[in-house]
Parts: sequence; structure tokens; C-alpha cells
Amino acid sequence: MKKILVMTLCLAGGLMSVHAQTKLGGISQEMLRDIQKEMKAEPLNRALVNAVAANSIDALAANRQNAGALDTYFSVETKQQSITDQQSSGRCWMFSGLNVLRSNYTRQHGDSIQLEFSQAYLFVWDQLEKANLMLQGCVDTGKKPIDDPRVQFFFKSPIGDGGTFCGVSDLAEKYGLVPAEVMPESFSSDNTSKMRSLIASKLREYGLQLRDMAQKDRKQASIDKAKVRMLAQIYKMITLTIGEPPQKFTYAFKTKGGKAVGPAKEYTPQSFYQEVVGGPINGTFIMAMNDPRRPYYKTYEVEYDRHTYDGHNWKYVNLPMDDIEQMAIASLKDGRKLYSSYDVGKFLDRKRGYADTENFDYQSLFGTTFGMDKAQRISTFDSGSTHAMTLTAVDIDEKGKVSKWKVENSWGASWGQQGCLIMTDRWFREFMFRLVVNKKYVPENILKASETEPVMVMPEDPLFLPDE
Repeated sequence: MKKILVMTLCLAGGLMSVHAQTKLGGISQEMLRDIQKEMKAEPLNRALVNAVAANSIDALAANRQNAGALDTYFSVETKQQSITDQQSSGRCWMFSGLNVLRSNYTRQHGDSIQLEFSQAYLFVWDQLEKANLMLQGCVDTGKKPIDDPRVQFFFKSPIGDGGTFCGVSDLAEKYGLVPAEVMPESFSSDNTSKMRSLIASKLREYGLQLRDMAQKDRKQASIDKAKVRMLAQIYKMITLTIGEPPQKFTYAFKTKGGKAVGPAKEYTPQSFYQEVVGGPINGTFIMAMNDPRRPYYKTYEVEYDRHTYDGHNWKYVNLPMDDIEQMAIASLKDGRKLYSSYDVGKFLDRKRGYADTENFDYQSLFGTTFGMDKAQRISTFDSGSTHAMTLTAVDIDEKGKVSKWKVENSWGASWGQQGCLIMTDRWFREFMFRLVVNKKYVPENILKASETEPVMVMPEDPLFLPDE
């Protein structure tokens, strides 16, 4: 009797399982047969099956016709500088931005000067301001339900490494700069994941406390006092792992050979900033974006950027690639490097440091096409800006046609082309997204567009993820 009962329950369970899989929209047995029938109609080559199972996709899809020696000549190239290394951190935007600033200085004061700014120094203030953004955001949205999209925005990613050039300009102007040898990298600035995880956990805890205070209509003064106490703990965690920022230091500029250019002087971070940058950065540049989903020649502003409370929201002018390329060329011809960002992982030959849409033939390998255009890739989160690099060179033929570009990367000098990445123009147009260019090289019509009232856009948009 028990055996019959068990068998009955098993059969019932099996029937329930079948029915669970055949709900409207599910994969029914009939649908599965059709799927497998389609597969059998075009039988796979067994050798191909074995090869794909045992090797990397990129190794099998590599286009051998595109694997020859690289043309490393560039008709327009800025002075080469030392290559930096962001290690296991998401600070590419900071490395690229500071590379541009130091290039501007050495361009004016002698390319033989060796200068590198401390990324660790600016990173302390970046993390503190991002913590403040999260906590103040929890206060401002304190009476909204916890599942409100804006509340979830703050709790989902309380703090991170990523950013854009706007972060470099705001942070450097406010806190100044110091040389790398004055505040070198720490283990945690090079390897940020554990530090970031612990600070994020503490911020979420503090965020709940501030929401509770806001919901109980506590006085603003008491909320502010609580937030200061919380930020003090966060600052302690940041400085324990990255280091205490110097208030004063002594420094002598040196040549690339290590010879002092002049006598050592005492600086504060702000006075050093004044000497090497010389004035405000904000107001001297525009950020151009190529987003084919939105109207061109309009200005957009990303709400709740990391500078909402301590600086500026991130603003950009949306432009066609033709305009972006012409501004980049004008800057490079004048010897000025540029901050730029890309979807760097697409069609990237990492061994050679070469990005080209013809590097890999995924279509032949899988017997299908990958047909989305740039706008469709952005809209579906298939593509977006993932990595910032310093644009340094362009190759233009006698007819004015661009063939390729070069950037200084921040993955160390041994990577790619001696730390650099070469990209074809066809790849550049598909996977380049942001360019920061001095207003000196911006046409009048684009300058006027940059001064118009910006359209506010939401930070959840697939194209507004920070560069890492």
C-alpha cells in the first residue's frame, strides 16, 4: 500500500513538473522538439564542437588575415610620457584625467621633466565625497519607501571606484594635487574590492539610520551632526587603507633621468595645484558624447552624479562622431592629449594591444550574425563606456582620411604596445563614447550648444555608468 502511494505521489509530481514547464510562454515538450529539430537540420561539425569545448572563443574566432604586424606609424602624435598602472582598481578615469593634466604641464615646461600625480591622494577625497553623496541622498529621500527607484539607486551602489573627467576637475580644484612620490599607492588603492565592500556595508547601515531620523522628523541640525559622525568613521576607514593625505610637503621637480631641475620647495596640495595647473579646470573644456539614441547638438546633465553636493553634475554635449573626431584632431595637432572613453573589451586583441572590428569572426564560428547598431547596443545594455584612456595620436592620410588612433592606457608599460592601445577608425566610431576637449578646439556652434539649458537624464541609463 505504501509503495503504491509513493508511486502515485511521484507520478503526480512528475505531471506537476511537466505542467509547470508548459505554462503560456514556457518551453513545452513540443517547443523543445522544434528547437532540437532546427539544430538537427544543420548538424554541427564534430571537430568544431570539440574545438569550441576545449578552447577559448577568441582564440578560435581570431581572424588570421587581421593578425599581421601592426602599423605603428602616426602622422600626428603627442610627446610620449611614462605609462601608469591602475592595478586591480576602477580608477581609469582618474589616471586618464591626471595624465592629461601632467601632459599639459610638461608640454609648457619641458618634455624632459618627469611628473606623475598621486592618484591615491585624490582617491581619498573621491571616496569621501561619494560617501557623502550616498548619505545625503538617504536623507533627501528618507520619506520615500525603501523600494523606490531613487532610494534603491543609493543603496545598490553606495560607493565605487568609477567616474569621469568631471571628477578630476572638481577634486583637483577643491583639494589640490600632490606628486606620486609624496603619497604613493597603497595595497588597498591598488586593490580596492575589499575596502569598497566594507565601506559600502557601513554606508548602508548608516543610510538606514539617517532614513529613520528623516522619517521621525528629527531636526536638521541633529541629522547633520549624525552625518558628520558617520563620515568621520568612513574617513577613518579610507585613510587606514589608502593613507593620510599630506597637508604640506617638500618637492623638487626632476628630469626623466632623476636630476633635480631646481631647488626643493615647500608646498601645500593647493599651492602645488596652482603651480602645475595654474588656474581653474572647470569652464575650460566641454565633454562630448556620441549617443545616437538622442538628438545631437544638445546638452544633457546626469542627475545625481557623484558631484551633486560637492561639485558639478556631469554635463555633456551629444555630437556625431565626425564632429568629435575633428575636435580630437585639432587638439592632437596642437600637442594636447585628451581624456577619452570606450567600450574597450569589444573586439580587443589584448596580446597586441589592438582594437579592430575585424579582429574576431564570431559570426562564422557560431553561424549567426550580430546585427545591432550602436544605438541598439546602448539601449539594450550591450555596449557602453567602460574604460577611460588618454588619446595621444591619430594617423591621417594625404587625402585627410583617418585610419587609426592611439591611446595611453593605464594597465602598465608591459601591456599591449608598450602600454598603449592602437585602434582602427572603424572601431573608434563604433566603440568610442566620451571625449573631453579644451574649448580652444571647439567650433562656435558646438560651444553655443554646450551653453544651452541641459536636458536632465537619469543615472540608470546604460550610457551613464562610470568609466572604470
